[in-house]
Amino acid sequence: MKVIAQLSDVHIDGGPRAAARTRAVMEYLDALPYDLDAVLVSGDIADTPTAAEYEEARELLVSRHPLVVCPGNHDERTAFRRGLLGQEDPGFGPVNQVLHGEGFVLAACDSSVPGEHHGRLEDSTLAWLDAILTRTPHEVPVLVAFHHPPVPLHTPYVDDIRQFGEERLAELAHRHPHVRAFLCGHAHTAAVTTFAGRPLLVAPGVASSIRLPWERQAGPDHHIHLDEPPCIAFHVLGDDGRLTTHYRIVVERR
Repeated sequence: MKVIAQLSDVHIDGGPRAAARTRAVMEYLDALPYDLDAVLVSGDIADTPTAAEYEEARELLVSRHPLVVCPGNHDERTAFRRGLLGQEDPGFGPVNQVLHGEGFVLAACDSSVPGEHHGRLEDSTLAWLDAILTRTPHEVPVLVAFHHPPVPLHTPYVDDIRQFGEERLAELAHRHPHVRAFLCGHAHTAAVTTFAGRPLLVAPGVASSIRLPWERQAGPDHHIHLDEPPCIAFHVLGDDGRLTTHYRIVVERR
């Protein structure tokens, strides 16, 4: 079987809280008695973002497992490339990355829109993804990742800034049956739904969780929950082709 861990929304901000939660998750993954096939960090790496935040994130997001990181709406492409990926000539285009694992492909797309909080895959990103899918044999499963969910999750403060223009991605997926699932973050809550006839698996947040609209809130700005522990997802591709996802709480060491 293939096991891919996913964490999201670490929001490194220069303070001790976000750093401690991120460190706890990475130490938990490194201490596993199993070699993971990949670790995906699906966006909102920095919070402001600043060069110092990416420098700190680069020190924290270190793993003995293969690591793939994509940007979110709190990230800035040039600083992300320079500070996190170590690229000297970062450029301004989408930060798209692919991991060709043993028996699977993980394609991490940049759904960020510079200067905005909603998401959209640029035409160049869809062309990049189409080329990867075309080159990948149909018997090899492909997991497509990005930050913004391309469907409403019934959380108004997230749905207003979800991924739009999603019909273009759906059309691409329909042409490539070996797209096994879509992975995203952004919502700060574990969620499972479908998109383009495939599972859409939403990773919970590391920095915080959200209160759902039907949960008790003290006021309109009380939807952020800071007391819940960080949580991650494990996506398992079985030898029979079945995809299973487990969600795990990570307890910080005191």
